[in-house]
Amino acid sequence: MNETDHGWWFVKKRTAADGAVYVSADGMRYRRTGDEGLRAEAAFQRRIADLHYPVPHILEEGVTGEGHYYVVEESLGDQTLHDRAVASLDGGRDLPDDVVDTAAQVAVRLLRAQAAHLIQPTPSTLRQWLASAGFTQNVFQENPDLDNARTHAALEHALDRLGTVPLVRGHLDYGLPNVLPAGVIDWQHHGLVPFGYDVLPALDIIAFKGGNKGYTASPGQRHRYLAALDDASLNSTGQTASQNLGAYLLVKAMFFLALMRPTDPSRTDKHLKWHYRRHLFTEGLEQYERTRTVDTALFLSLEDFAAGHSAGDHP
Repeated sequence: MNETDHGWWFVKKRTAADGAVYVSADGMRYRRTGDEGLRAEAAFQRRIADLHYPVPHILEEGVTGEGHYYVVEESLGDQTLHDRAVASLDGGRDLPDDVVDTAAQVAVRLLRAQAAHLIQPTPSTLRQWLASAGFTQNVFQENPDLDNARTHAALEHALDRLGTVPLVRGHLDYGLPNVLPAGVIDWQHHGLVPFGYDVLPALDIIAFKGGNKGYTASPGQRHRYLAALDDASLNSTGQTASQNLGAYLLVKAMFFLALMRPTDPSRTDKHLKWHYRRHLFTEGLEQYERTRTVDTALFLSLEDFAAGHSAGDHP
């Protein structure tokens, strides 16, 4: 399909779904193509829309003449909070406060919708979540030295801590690039997640990019964001959700290490990023062991890590 075929303009490829994204000429609709995974995503998105999740409503779906599945959905806007943050930077690196406040508002809407449809956890469903959310099999394949008693002890503690936390239908890849003021997009990695897992780490996970996002969330902004979520959680479930943030960030440290080990020895840039993510996982693991929390404000930036790496301060 060319840019203007049938009134649709090409936006980007979707490599994970083997498809692409197009926008209508008036900007009111998006058309996505993909494999069978897109069909499952559409079915999930319809279901959670019926549960009042803040997601785009699907207007049409079917199979193209070439045999690809497609979905047409309403537009929630043309600028994600990530895009807005990058566009708002003015010489500094702190997120604009209005972006943080909007992120909190959308996260509260999602959290309340999830709280209205809680599912009781079981040990097997929690382990399934850990395997999918942390990409544990891939992480241990690429980093066999981390497949040790210490790592497993920390993960077992996290699972024990979350043993009574209800499950909800979740996004699994929630972050500012998937959030617009009107709702949340890109639900291809959906599944059951512990309550709060989607929204709580949204500002903390910026640190795993090492500064490459162009912006950072200050401790005060993260505190304000979490306070808004705790207030919503307390009103919905009688408990604060942020008490589980440390366990969630331990899993996120695995997620961001997955699929990072390069196969080309000449790609020194990719090797550096892999070693950086290994460092962040180790840092997160050590923090969790000591305090049962993870403070991403203590993470080195990629630039600082690179300087230490070249000087021999890091493996």
